[in-house]
Parts: sequence; structure tokens; C-alpha cells
Amino acid sequence: MIVQPARRLDSVEEYYFAHKLREVRGLISEGKDVINLGIGNPDLPPSAQVIDRLRDAAADGTVHGYQPYKGIAELRQAMANYYLNTYNVSVDPEREILPLMGSKEGIFHLSMAFLDPGDEVLVPNPGYLGYASAARLAGASVRLYDLNEENDWLPDLDALEKTDLRRIKLMWLNYPHMPTGAVANSRFFARVSDFGARNGILICHDNPYSQIDNNEPLSIFNGGSMNNCVELNSLSKSHNMAGWRIGMYVGAEKYLKHVIAVKSNLDSGMFKATQLAAVEALTLPTDWHRSQSEVYRRRKDLVYHMLDSLGCRYSRDGVGMFVWSQVPDEIDNVEHFADSLLHEKHVFFAPGFIFGSNGKRYLRVSVCAADERIEEAINRII
Repeated sequence: MIVQPARRLDSVEEYYFAHKLREVRGLISEGKDVINLGIGNPDLPPSAQVIDRLRDAAADGTVHGYQPYKGIAELRQAMANYYLNTYNVSVDPEREILPLMGSKEGIFHLSMAFLDPGDEVLVPNPGYLGYASAARLAGASVRLYDLNEENDWLPDLDALEKTDLRRIKLMWLNYPHMPTGAVANSRFFARVSDFGARNGILICHDNPYSQIDNNEPLSIFNGGSMNNCVELNSLSKSHNMAGWRIGMYVGAEKYLKHVIAVKSNLDSGMFKATQLAAVEALTLPTDWHRSQSEVYRRRKDLVYHMLDSLGCRYSRDGVGMFVWSQVPDEIDNVEHFADSLLHEKHVFFAPGFIFGSNGKRYLRVSVCAADERIEEAINRII
């Protein structure tokens, strides 16, 4: 007899990159030198002082026990200081900050805390795959809302408000946007906050890319209200700490307490040495972030050259660690095109369809690879 999996798994599929990277590893095991420009996995190291802080803290014999579910006070204060210094947003470290084991965890926690079967969630198309998966695992339904180039990859709130929103509980936003690199301003954040307030929708903003190749980092709270907006943030991309799994929830206590109710049943706190290293990371000066952005800008120039050789169209205004490019009309199937580049040129790009139907004519190219690797990709393709 085989025990059958839960029916909730019928609503989700294995994460695209999980099975695609198995394919990439298979090619590498065959001796193929695959250049991976498909995923946003920072190849640059964290600051040396952050690594030193982790090492020194881990050597302290007192740090290895269970830690508070809300994180240590030093980390919450560092996160509050980070919001003040980066976004000019004042946050109460005791009641409005919750350290997370990566912001992806927060997406799931928010979904479990607020969604019931019969509820609906507004999810961007194109957008991050995790929003829809978390909603479905919580038993809710997903309603996609369109983003397109003509509207600068921003939602048409007026059109949304003409639809039946009575079952909508959450709306996911992500600016700077993944995969397109589009940005939003404080006026938009004020509008979407008002939209949520009028319709009883909690606006959930995912904000991990704000300091990457971006001269004006913003939080949703630069325009939106904590009465009906929450934000997730992360050190994975902005501080080159993807594997460390350090993120944060920022928002009103009335919502945070429900997230803690979920989180406290799933983990027993983050390793204290990691938290202390995160404190160090959150104090890094603006010049450190600028130096990282300069690397990404230089790599983007190389990617633009590569995309020009493929006849793709793109904007140089996007921020973050990806370039979003539209393929030429003569390419009928973008997935097959990306697969041909992988198997014939051994260069991996992410086909845009995986982020939603509005991405089906696009490729997403990561700049998380050394200059010489991108140059090698150019040589293979041209």
C-alpha cells in the first residue's frame, strides 16, 4: 500500500528551477561547461566584516541554544535602523519588526496566517512564482492581475476596482519588480494603499531588490499605510547573503502577531551567530552597496551586448540583478529557444513564461556571474 500525498499538492508543481537546475547539473556531469545566467544567486561574497562577525560569534559557547521566536533585540533594532537610514521610515523594533529565515518564509507565513479556503489573492502576471504557490497551499484561489510594458509593469488599479473584489484578502506587489526590473514611486504606493483600504485588502509588498543598481531605494511605507500594508525584505540579494536565510517582516503589530502564531509553530528561532552577523551587515555603509551596484551595471552592459546579438529588445532603465528582454518575432517558442541555447551553446537563460503568461515572449538574464563568464557566453552565442 502506498500512502497518497495530500490533495493540496495537486494545486502546486515542483519549483521550475528545482528541476531545471537538475538538468543543468546533468549537463555539467557530462563534462559540459554550462554558464548559468538563469537564476538570481549572488556570486559576490558578503562583506568580510560580516563573515568575521559570524566566525567570532559562532566561537562563543553561549550562542548555540534556542533563540526567541521574534529574534534577538539587537537584530530587531538593527533592522529598524536600516529602515530609517535606507528608506527614512520609522519602525518600532519591538512591535513592527519580525526577523525571518528569508523573505520566502514570510510569503508562506502571511498566506497561512490570513487565508482560508474560498479566499482569493491578487498575484502579478508576470511575477514571482512563490506568491501563487503559497496561496494555493493555504487553500486559497489565485487571481492573476496583468502587468505589461505599456503600463510600465504597474497594475491598472482602476481596472481592478471595476471587478468583484469581495473575496480578495491579499494583494502581492514586488517593486523593484522581478522579473522586469520596473520600479514604483511613492505616489503609486499611496494609491495602492488607498485601493487596499477601500476594498479591505491587505497589501503585501516584497522588497528584496531595492538596493541593487538603484539610486532611490523605496519602501511601500514611503507612501502606503501600516494600517493595511506589510512589507517583506531580505539580505539575500542586497547583502550577498542568499544562503544565510535572513529576512524580515515589517508592519503593524495587529498583523505581525498572526504571523508569529504561524512561525512559532514551525521553527525554534534563528541561530544567534547568524543574527549577530546580520546586525553587522545591516550597518554596511551606502558606499558598500554602491560598489556592488557598479559591478552589476558593468555586467549589464555585457548582457546588453549579448542580447543585441540575439536581436532582443530590452530597457536599460530596469534595476536589480536581471535584464528582461523581449525576443524577436521570428522566434516562435521561447522555451525551445532557451533550451537550444542551453544544449547547443551551454548558456542557460530563464524563459519568461515561467513567471506568467505575460512573460511568454521574454527572457530573463541574470547578472550573477563574473564578467569573464558573461564574456564567454557572448563568444559562444555570437
